[in-house]
Amino acid sequence: MGNLGELSPYEAKDAADFVESMRQLKALSGRTYRELEEQAARNGDVLARSTLADVLGRANLPRPDLLAAFVRACGDGRRVGAWLDARERIAAGVPASSAAAPGPGSDSGPDAGPDSGPDSGNVTDEASPRTGESAAPRPRRSRGRTAVLVAALMLPLLAVAAWGLFPRGSDGPKTATDGWVTVRPVRTPDLCLTDGRDRKGAYASAVAVQLPCARSTVPRTYLEPVGEGLYRIQWHHPEEGRGCLTVMSSGPVRGMLEPRNDCTHATLFRLEAGPAEGVRIRPATSSRCIGIADDLTTEGAEAVEERCTGEADQRFLVRAD
Repeated sequence: MGNLGELSPYEAKDAADFVESMRQLKALSGRTYRELEEQAARNGDVLARSTLADVLGRANLPRPDLLAAFVRACGDGRRVGAWLDARERIAAGVPASSAAAPGPGSDSGPDAGPDSGPDSGNVTDEASPRTGESAAPRPRRSRGRTAVLVAALMLPLLAVAAWGLFPRGSDGPKTATDGWVTVRPVRTPDLCLTDGRDRKGAYASAVAVQLPCARSTVPRTYLEPVGEGLYRIQWHHPEEGRGCLTVMSSGPVRGMLEPRNDCTHATLFRLEAGPAEGVRIRPATSSRCIGIADDLTTEGAEAVEERCTGEADQRFLVRAD
């Protein structure tokens, strides 16, 4: 089976692109139409191979139930929500490059089914384009938050399904394992990681900083599982589109997190629970942890990759949004 996690449904711009992504997912799964039908039956789904062949031979969006069964049968069950979410965006006619955050159709937790964990590839962090590395993808530039942008985020949410959740406490918010989330430092739960600027003004593009959640409605954060306990942390902005947080390996904001348009080469993260409240967020390509710069609790402090200390500034609440 190929590396399913490298294929993101969010890359599709229209129905034809989306069906092409489905064809690529089938190819990566290495399964024939008959094998997909049989795997779907083992998952408790119905996926007739003749129907699937017809869907993959056209340029029309599949039914949501058929899409979910197909994704699970291909072995990408943990990302069923992402596939449904991308389908609904296209069905609503929202362009991929300028879309408001798509609806949270994530059912990847309880409905993942058997044989759902894709393999994970080796991803290296991308350096800042200021370092002269020509292969670095273009960074996203954050623009002012306006009433128009906030209104765009109020588009009707489509294809709502159950998220994979586990309770943090009987009387508190729930901790999300994927889907639409907010990421909040444990010490300052009223602050969320969102786009801002480094405090020194050394970099022209957005980086992840902690700001009041009530004033940080865009971009929205989507936690995309890619297999083997790894996640992409996506930001969805109504003007900038989708970007994935990437640890900067060099330049004036080295170690900080920047949203990059090229999610294929974005940093993958592990979320590690422990005896203390919250989770540690660790880049898959290092033994370090994400924390808050200079151990600050003030607004505007940057998220940064640093040596793991076990201190509270390196623990985050990941809550369903």
